[in-house]
Amino acid sequence: MMENWNWRNRELRKHVSVLDGITSPTLVLTNAVYLNMYTKAWLEANIWIYDERIVYVGDAMPSQQQGTEIVDCTGKYLVPGYIEPHAHPFQLYNPEELAYHAAKFGTTTLVSDSLMWHFLMDDKKAFSLLDAFQKLPISMYWWARYDSQTALQDEEKLFNTRTVLDWLAHPAVLQGGELTSWPNLLNGDDRLLYWIQETKRLGKPVEGHFPGASEETLTKLKLLGASGDHESISGKDIVKRLQLGYEVGLRYSSIRPDLPKLISEMLQEQLTTFDHLTMTTDGATPAFYERGLLNVCIEIAIENGLPVEEAYRMASFNAAKHLRMEEQLGSIAPGRVAHINMLAAKDNPHPVDVIAKGKWLVRNGEEVERALTIDWQDYGIDSFAVDWDLTIHDLQFSLPLGLEMVNDVIMKPYVIQTDLTPDILPDNRQDAFLLLLDREGKWRVNTTIKGFTNRLGAIASSYSTTGDIVFIGKSKPDLLLAWKRMKAIGGGIVVVHQGEVLIEIPLTLGGVMFDGGMEALIAKEKELKQHLEAFGYPFADPIYSILFLSSTHLPYIRITQQGIMDIKKKAVLFPATMR
Repeated sequence: MMENWNWRNRELRKHVSVLDGITSPTLVLTNAVYLNMYTKAWLEANIWIYDERIVYVGDAMPSQQQGTEIVDCTGKYLVPGYIEPHAHPFQLYNPEELAYHAAKFGTTTLVSDSLMWHFLMDDKKAFSLLDAFQKLPISMYWWARYDSQTALQDEEKLFNTRTVLDWLAHPAVLQGGELTSWPNLLNGDDRLLYWIQETKRLGKPVEGHFPGASEETLTKLKLLGASGDHESISGKDIVKRLQLGYEVGLRYSSIRPDLPKLISEMLQEQLTTFDHLTMTTDGATPAFYERGLLNVCIEIAIENGLPVEEAYRMASFNAAKHLRMEEQLGSIAPGRVAHINMLAAKDNPHPVDVIAKGKWLVRNGEEVERALTIDWQDYGIDSFAVDWDLTIHDLQFSLPLGLEMVNDVIMKPYVIQTDLTPDILPDNRQDAFLLLLDREGKWRVNTTIKGFTNRLGAIASSYSTTGDIVFIGKSKPDLLLAWKRMKAIGGGIVVVHQGEVLIEIPLTLGGVMFDGGMEALIAKEKELKQHLEAFGYPFADPIYSILFLSSTHLPYIRITQQGIMDIKKKAVLFPATMR
């Protein structure tokens, strides 16, 4: 087994001994038609696997076959396991459940955001957890964050030079980013520039987050160390980034399902080379993943005219190469981790069999039984528990400025003209109470939001950017009941109307993650969305609306730990109130 993301010397010798006829391979796939990522050709071969690793691809059969499982792949087409290069594995689900769900649809490698670990545990526990993920059959890798993507009361505590460099040095961390704080970089933040340069010195790429950036801005950011960007919104954006030397990720996510448009438009731009393109689902919410992750992206790419071979490369080899992992991942070749998808047809990316690290995860269309590996309590991730209470005193709303939703995630300021003194706001006013409450009970920010609901009593959520508690609703009594129920279930999302609990989604892992299977969570999310739509939520993704209320990489105004913030001016307009 790999140790610290590398094989030990004696294991490397064992792999070679398989070719010498001394050791039997554990699995041999015969008559396999596979896509060779280096020649972009479909070839026929026998594939030998020893434990986690592919040790041979060619015409021969092993001379030593004692205990070897031999599988005839006639009639199937083999491609490498798909790679999700930009996952946010905390969108209600937990990373382990997301990994298994992704893998049964063929995505056997996830490269994930580490942000939530900074909020839930210290670095020592986090690094121990990263080691524990290595025991999964799915390959789990991470990013090193440069910032919190919001305005914390004490950013330095979580993001400082020692912490950032320690994360960058970890073998499971493949890149720095995503670089949401790029305006600070352009404005002279030399500490951030130092972190980026250290990332590059370690041979790791820097992932950008540059929506709508001009050619001049993209050029400056390239000079300062950015390697890739997944924020193209048109075919012209893709081509421009490629021309400037970027690795370009094409997004298909729950708030930005752009992939069909992007593929079509980039082909209209006469793009004929695709070696520096990848695809990502960018942390979609649970129901968006009902049919899988990168398998769906490949299907869309093929349907919109991308050559089949290029679609598979974008979802595997290109990502591995960008992340400097092409010697380990992204192809069916000697030395690579044995992540292999078996397809019924070349142009059908939904696998009938999935092998991950040499083990069957899906066999003949049926998911192989598996045991959970991560004991979350070992890492201090338990249910949401507090020794304080929300009171009517906390529900005092007097600020003159509120947040108005432009779409799922963008907010603009508006002047509050509604009387906020009643316990229940009238249905003929669009305003709803909005409260951000410190999970430690030390501070609160009270304002209003327009556009989320026109009459819902309350929604309470311990799921948020920072793990602090979000309340939205028209009724103070319902807000208090939602709080009471959220505490009782150990954290999560609770919807209440006129004293009745309509739905609860328990998030008992730190108050932000579901401790259960994806199918159950998908059903819960769908039900939540139906309730919110019935009470006037007009957009596509309420989960992201809640998550991004505090996200300072988006315009124009945000509710943060520091208070109500004007993003463009980088100014706190109304500071948080201490309780």
